[in-house]
Amino acid sequence: MTQLRAVTVLFLLFSSVFLQAQNFEVTGILKDKTTKQPLEAATVFMETVKDTTLITYTITNAKGMFSLEGKTNQKEVSVNISFVGYENYRKTIDLTNPKVDLGEILLDFNVATLDEVVVKSRAPITVKKDTLEFNVKSFKTKKDANIEDLLKELPGVEVDEDGKITVNGKEVNKILVNGKPFFGDDPTIATRNLTKEIVEKIQVTDTKTDDEAFAGEEGDKENKTINLTIAEENNKGVFGRIAGGVGTDERFEFAGIVNVFDNDRRISVLGGGNNLNSAGFSFGEIRKFFGGGRSLFVNSNGSFGVDGRSFGGGQGIVNSRSAGANYADVIGEKVDISADYFYSGANSFDEVRTERENILPDRRFFTNSTTRSDGNVDNHSANMTFNIKVDSTFLINIRPAFRLNRNENRFASDEASFDEDGTQINESNANNRTLNTGGNFENNLSLTKRFGSKGSFLKFRLQNEINRQDSEDFIQSQTNIFGDDPSTIDRNQFTDGEAGVNGYNLGVTYRQPIIAKKLFLDFELGYRNDNRTRKRSTFDFNESTQQFDSFNLDLSTDFEGRNIRTTPELSVRYNTDKFNISFGAGYVFRTLENEDFLRPEFNISQDFEAVELSSYLNYTFSPKMSSYFGYNLTNRPPEVTQLNPFVDVSDPLNIIQGNPDLAPSNNHSFYAGFNNYDFQKGGGYYVNFNGNFVNDAIITKTVVDENLVGSTTYENVNGNYQIYGGGGYNKSSKIDSIRTIKYGAGFNVNANRNINFNNDVQYASRTTSIGPRVNASFTWKDLFEIRPRYNLSFSNTVFGIDAFEDQDFLSHNLNLSTALFVPKHVEWRNEIQYTYNPNVAPGFQSSAWFWNSTVAYSFLKDKATVTLKVYDVLNQNTNARRTANANFIQDVQSTVLEQYFLLSFSWKFNTLGSKGESGDGGVFFF
Repeated sequence: MTQLRAVTVLFLLFSSVFLQAQNFEVTGILKDKTTKQPLEAATVFMETVKDTTLITYTITNAKGMFSLEGKTNQKEVSVNISFVGYENYRKTIDLTNPKVDLGEILLDFNVATLDEVVVKSRAPITVKKDTLEFNVKSFKTKKDANIEDLLKELPGVEVDEDGKITVNGKEVNKILVNGKPFFGDDPTIATRNLTKEIVEKIQVTDTKTDDEAFAGEEGDKENKTINLTIAEENNKGVFGRIAGGVGTDERFEFAGIVNVFDNDRRISVLGGGNNLNSAGFSFGEIRKFFGGGRSLFVNSNGSFGVDGRSFGGGQGIVNSRSAGANYADVIGEKVDISADYFYSGANSFDEVRTERENILPDRRFFTNSTTRSDGNVDNHSANMTFNIKVDSTFLINIRPAFRLNRNENRFASDEASFDEDGTQINESNANNRTLNTGGNFENNLSLTKRFGSKGSFLKFRLQNEINRQDSEDFIQSQTNIFGDDPSTIDRNQFTDGEAGVNGYNLGVTYRQPIIAKKLFLDFELGYRNDNRTRKRSTFDFNESTQQFDSFNLDLSTDFEGRNIRTTPELSVRYNTDKFNISFGAGYVFRTLENEDFLRPEFNISQDFEAVELSSYLNYTFSPKMSSYFGYNLTNRPPEVTQLNPFVDVSDPLNIIQGNPDLAPSNNHSFYAGFNNYDFQKGGGYYVNFNGNFVNDAIITKTVVDENLVGSTTYENVNGNYQIYGGGGYNKSSKIDSIRTIKYGAGFNVNANRNINFNNDVQYASRTTSIGPRVNASFTWKDLFEIRPRYNLSFSNTVFGIDAFEDQDFLSHNLNLSTALFVPKHVEWRNEIQYTYNPNVAPGFQSSAWFWNSTVAYSFLKDKATVTLKVYDVLNQNTNARRTANANFIQDVQSTVLEQYFLLSFSWKFNTLGSKGESGDGGVFFF
C-alpha cells in the first residue's frame, strides 16, 4: 500500500506540472535606435526570473520581427535580446496574459562591447556571417553528459546511433578542439570522450582547410565542422577513463584514453581491443567508447575499415586491437602543430555459403560455393600538420602522412556449376596463402599569400605520393570442365608481386577581386603526373627440383603506366551574406602511356582532351532556411589495365582482355537541396536530389561458352545514369520541463539505368528503389526513454530483354531502443531489431529478432561503472541476404557472432579546473 501511495503521489506531482503549464506568445520588432533599420539574426530568449533557466528562444527575421512561443508554468519571465555590437536588452514581463506584444524595441550601437558581446553573452545561440554559435550553459543535460549528449539537445542538430552528426541536414565531417584536430577525422572520439563541463561554446561552420580559411575562400558548403571551445579555466589538467571486460565463450574487451591539456598544448593517448567484432575500441550497445563505425567499408578479402582505418575480417569473427596518440601545440607565435599516430590490427575468421542463379539470354545455370578465410592485418598510420604564419598575410601549410601495412590471409574455396537440368558442368577448388606488405608516404604543401583587403590571394599547392606494395601468393587449385570436351587444369604456383605509385600534383591559383570581398575571378593551372608500376612474376612448381622455379609467362606481368594531366581553369565567384554562386571551366590535356616489358607489342600511348565544368549556387533565405544547387562535368580516362590488350588467364573460368580502343567517360552530375529548420519550434525538414549521367561509360562485357567459361573485355556505352532523391522531417516538442517527444519521417528514392552485355546481347536494365522510414522517441528525464524506428526497402528491376524476368525485392527493418534510469545510478538499455527478408531462397533464414541488453551501475560519485551485457539475447543473429543484378540472383550466408554474456568495469578520472581539483566529468557507460 505504501508503494502504491508513493506512485500515486509521484503521478499527481508530474500531472500537476503538466496541467499548470500554459501556452504563451511574445512578439516584437527589433530596430537600430539611430537608423530605425530592422536588425536581422539577433537572438531573443526567454528565461525564468528566479534562476535564469532557459525557456525558449528565437532569432529575428529580415524585418526585425520575432515571436517567442511555447508552454510554461511561470507567471513572470524575463525577455533578453543579444546582438553583436549592440547593448543587451532585458525586460521582465507578466504572462498572466499569455499574449504579449513588446512593440518596437530600439537598440543602441556600442562598439566598445563588440568583443564582449561575442565572448560573454548569455544568449543561447548567436548567428554570425558564417558561424552558428551555441552557449553550452544555456542547454540543460544530465550532470554527467558528454559532448554527444549535449549535441542532441541543440536545435537543428541530429545524432544517430552510430554517432553520425548532422546540422540542419548537413553532415559534420570534422570536430576541432580549440581550432585543432582531435584524432584525425573521426568526430566520435571527441564527442564521446570529452565532457560537457569543460566546453564553453560550440561553433558550427562550413568545413574548410586551413589554407581555405586563411585565404577567405568559401569552403565545403555540403559538410560542417564543429569547433569545441574549451573554457579557459578548464584547459589545464588530466582526464580520461579506462575499462575492461570478460565474458562467456572467451569474449573480452578493453580500452583506455588519457588526455593531458595544458593551455595550447594537448596530448591524448588511447588503446583498446576486443573479439566482439568492434573496431578496436567499442564498448557495447550502451555507449561507444572511442567512437568509430561512421564510415564502414568491407574488402573482398574480408578485411574492413572504419573511418579510413583498416582492421580485418568485416564479417565472421574478428579479434581487433588498436592504439594511438594525438598531439597539438603552439610553438612560439608563428607555428601551430598537430600530429597523430594510430595502430590497428585484427585477426579474422569467416565461412561463407553462396547459391547463385546466373542468367544468360538463352539459358540459365546455377553455381554453389563455399569459402573459408582467416587472416591477420596490421596497419600503422601517422599524420602531421604544420601551420607557419610568416606574417599576417603569408601562411605555409604542410601535411605529411605515413602508412605501413601487413596483411596475411589464408583462403580456401569449393565451387560447382550446374545447368538447368541439374547436370554438373564444371567444378573448381583452390587454396591460397597471401602475404602483402607495403608503405605509403603523402605530403601536401600549400603556400598562401594575401594581398590587400579586397580578398586577393596567390596560392601554390604541391601534393606528392610514394607508394610501394609487395606481395607473395601461393596457390593450389584444380578446375574440372565436363561435357563433350572435358579438361582439367591443375595449378601449383607462387607469384612474387611488386606494385608502386610515384606521383605529384601541382596547382597555382590567383584570385583577382572585381568587387571587393564579393566578386572574384580565379585563375588556376593544374598539372598532375602519376607513374604506376606493376610486376607479377609467377612460377610453377617444378617436380624435378621441388622448387617454384619454372617461369610462367602467361600468368606474369611487368609494366609501367603514366597518367599526365594539364588543366588550365577560369572561375568566377560572387558572394554576399545571402547569396553564393560560382562557375568554373577548365580544359584537360591528358596523356596515357603504358610500357609492357614482357610484351612490347602491347605498349600504348594515347592523348585525350576534354572540357570540365563546375558550378555552385547557394541562397540563404534566413538563418533558418537555405537552398543550394550544383552541376559538374568531369572527365575520367580508362585505366591502363582496361586499355592493355594483354590476355589475363589467371582465372581459368573467366579470361580477361583489355580494349585499346576505349574512350574516356564524361560524367554529368547534378545536386540540389533545400533546408528549413525553425530553431524555436524545434522542427524542420530538408529535401535533396542528385544525379549522375555518363557518356561513354566503361563497362565489362562477358561472353560465356557452352562450358560456362567466360571471356571478358571492356566497352564504351551511352545511357547509364543514377538518380537519387531524399528528404526528411523532424520535430521536437517539450510536453513540460521533464518530458519530451521527438518524431520524424523520411524517404529516399533511387533510379538507376545500366547498359549491359550478356553473351554479346546489349540491353538496358532499370532499377527503382524506395525506402520510407519513420522514427519517434519519448523521453522522461531521469526516468526512461524509448525510441522506435522502422524502415521499408523495396526495389524493382526491369530488364530490356525478353530472356530476363523482372525482379522485385522487399525487406523490413524494425528497431526499438529503450533506456531505464531508475533506480538511481542504474541504467538499463536495450537494442531490439527485427529483420524480415521474404525473398531469400529455401534453406536461408528469412527473418530474425536481434536483441542486445546492457545494465550498468555507477558508484564512487559516478567515477566507477560496472556493466553486464548480453549480446543476442534470443540467439537468432543471422546475416543471410539476397542480392541481384542484371546477370545473377545470389543468396549468401556467412559466419556471425553468436550469443555471449560480458561483465565489464570502467573508471574515469578528471583533474581539470582552475585549482586542479577533480571535476565532475562525464560518466561513461559501456
